[in-house]
Amino acid sequence: MDVINVVLADDHVLVRDGIKALLEDQDGINVVNEASDGVEALEIIDNEQPHVLIVDIRMPNKNGIEVVGELKQKHPKVKALVLSMHDSEEYVLKSIQAGADGYMLKGASKDEFLKALNTVASGGKYFTGEVSAILLNNFVGGNNTESEIIVPKPQIAKEDPFKLTKREKQILELVLQLKNNKDIAKELEISKRTAEVHRFNLMKKLNVKNLMELTNKAKEYELI
Repeated sequence: MDVINVVLADDHVLVRDGIKALLEDQDGINVVNEASDGVEALEIIDNEQPHVLIVDIRMPNKNGIEVVGELKQKHPKVKALVLSMHDSEEYVLKSIQAGADGYMLKGASKDEFLKALNTVASGGKYFTGEVSAILLNNFVGGNNTESEIIVPKPQIAKEDPFKLTKREKQILELVLQLKNNKDIAKELEISKRTAEVHRFNLMKKLNVKNLMELTNKAKEYELI
């Protein structure tokens, strides 16, 4: 795309002004409108049809997570980049569950912020280092959380290039639902240690290092 049209949604005027000044100083980025709450943001998106919504989480009327969820239902082509001061596990996982294409902290550098914006605008995903660590800890470490990233249940292709075993296919399905090792062990009636070994072997066989890579490869090879 020649120009990235952006809508800003944040209830703090100074924050919006700062982001707008930064973006409008860049070639190829156009801030088409601003919103101070979630309801206003959705109304503006209906009218403006931007390429990217940059949205805070803590806003009146509708919070950023609710906005992202409704955005993805009504305007799935519009990308959502969450820009928040909160790096809590709950906010991160719920934002991704809602459909966020990226999650940045407000303390990020200018260069990283612009990289994130350009990445999601071009159809990619971008999660800052702290956020990636949360995803990795939940995926590999098996930490418990009430929030769950909902991923469509895998449908294994007839010709599986990785020759996954029946057990590995079960593990893949549960891992993509962000089940931790304890939950996987309970559901499959195996020990937690056995679940950990299966999870490790699955990642090794598919040659992936984190949840995002696993999800992308599963989709690429029609494992889900």
